[in-house]
Amino acid sequence: MPARISTSQAVCALVVAGCAWALPARAQTQVSAGAPSEATATDNSNLDASLFYQLLVGELELTASEGSTAFLVMLDAANKTKNEQLYRRAADMALQIRAGTQALIVVQSWRTALPASLEAHRYLIQLLVALNRSTETAEPLRSLIKLAPAADRPALIASLPRFFERTADRKVVPDVMEAALQPSIDQPETRTVSLIAIGRAWQSAGDNARALEFAQRAHVEAPMDEGPVFLALELLPVAVEAEPIILGHLQARPQADAIRMFYARALSMSQRHADALVQVEQVTRDQPALSAPWLTLGALYLDLRRPKEATVALKTFIERIQSTPETPVAPVQAPDNTEVAPEADRGVTQAWLMLAQAAEQEGDFKAAEIWLNKVETPQRALEVQVRRASLLAKQGRLSEGLALIERAPETGEAEARAKVFAEVQLLREGKQWAQANQVLAKANERFADDPDLLYEQSMMEEKLNHMDEMERLLRRVIALRPDHHHAHNALGFSLADRGMRLPEAKSLIEHALELAPGEPFIIDSLGWVDYRMGNRTEAIKQLTRAYQSRPDPEIAAHLGEVLWVNGQRDEARRVLREGKSRDQANDVLLETVARLKVDL
Repeated sequence: MPARISTSQAVCALVVAGCAWALPARAQTQVSAGAPSEATATDNSNLDASLFYQLLVGELELTASEGSTAFLVMLDAANKTKNEQLYRRAADMALQIRAGTQALIVVQSWRTALPASLEAHRYLIQLLVALNRSTETAEPLRSLIKLAPAADRPALIASLPRFFERTADRKVVPDVMEAALQPSIDQPETRTVSLIAIGRAWQSAGDNARALEFAQRAHVEAPMDEGPVFLALELLPVAVEAEPIILGHLQARPQADAIRMFYARALSMSQRHADALVQVEQVTRDQPALSAPWLTLGALYLDLRRPKEATVALKTFIERIQSTPETPVAPVQAPDNTEVAPEADRGVTQAWLMLAQAAEQEGDFKAAEIWLNKVETPQRALEVQVRRASLLAKQGRLSEGLALIERAPETGEAEARAKVFAEVQLLREGKQWAQANQVLAKANERFADDPDLLYEQSMMEEKLNHMDEMERLLRRVIALRPDHHHAHNALGFSLADRGMRLPEAKSLIEHALELAPGEPFIIDSLGWVDYRMGNRTEAIKQLTRAYQSRPDPEIAAHLGEVLWVNGQRDEARRVLREGKSRDQANDVLLETVARLKVDL
């Protein structure tokens, strides 16, 4: 049993912390400000002797572990005085002893006594959600919105989904929100924000199709409003149908560069780098003085294997960032609680690393090393070693590159895994499939059931033509992570490429596309399986769409082959030539050109 506090201690605590409610507002202000009491006319407190001792008994009961009595004593005092702070204290007492139902009784009494209290409504809604009674919140939500000042209602409505962040059953929330917000939908000033709030509830419930419906309705109501666009941006990775909302907003507001950058980021996350590039190029034209878009532009050019343009963009970024005054950055705590200096270069180190990569793509290894020598940040040491290892490998010094990665510091599992991926990447580029497979097999013993390592090993098994083992590993990845769209896509494509179990292959690829709508490599696989099934027209449509979003050499090889077989020889040559210009050594493209005997 906890030690009891003395009466004098309880009185002091009560006077200091529990009785501020009894002072008139003007007196409270003056006491807190230290103003002389003589300067104001005396206002009598509502705290008489009887009430004082009742409050004291309540606090003592709680301290003495008599919580069930304590909150009743405080509730009685609150009912007598109709004081909001006492109702809050009674509710907190009930919650302190984990008596949720009793707390609900207190808050319902509070709301009955003070029907205009916004805080009572908030407490009630939060308690109902905590007690898994979310279906009962529609009426208090509607009442809360009605009580709020008109100017505050849009912000309040936008915040409503937060009430349900910890609810046990998110699927009931959208219907509750629709019932609560119907009056607000009928009002022009709150219609758009209400539609968005309901859309977010559907999104949280896992029904992206319904969420999209509300985003579309909100966009029709207010095409200039950013709210529907942000919801659409969140939905874009799983629902490409959200894209017209974003494009419509950008058409209505061409200078909405912040939205344009968010859109580019979403496109890039879906591997639609060519589409993202269009958006970022527009921002750099609109606001060339901004620094951050140039870094993003350089990264996109680099990924699309356009090193010259990447170099120009990255150098522009460095010029912009160095001409802008730095904002002081506070030190941060490392995992071991030691203080480390923050990376205050605001992206310059990343730009140097990418400039080294651009020089490497151009075959200028000396320039690449010069850029790498600029990086002195200890936290980026592994990245620098990996890039140096890649330079060595490209100069025919693969063993030296592997040794460099091996010597890189390894302070935890994250860095250990990163070293495995770096080593495998080097071996893959050197076409050392068996050695790469051995590295991954060993890593999968150390990091058991790691989906990403298992996936990488499956790709090596495919290179070694161990198709049964590849399929086993991919199915293990899918079992561990059913949403691993790369595994579904890889398995479907491998079956299609061998002309095996084509209906199953298409089903796997279509499921991958449901998990990652719009991703070009999956659309490429869909086009390839259509080609294998004899649907050339549909195959060309899908492959063209994939290539436009991501002009990758392998996608170019697939599209070029289907065009060639379909008799569209000139267009096939153009696509294959373009793909080869991006990567002269791409195995898939070179094999396709040789097999079809295409004269480029």
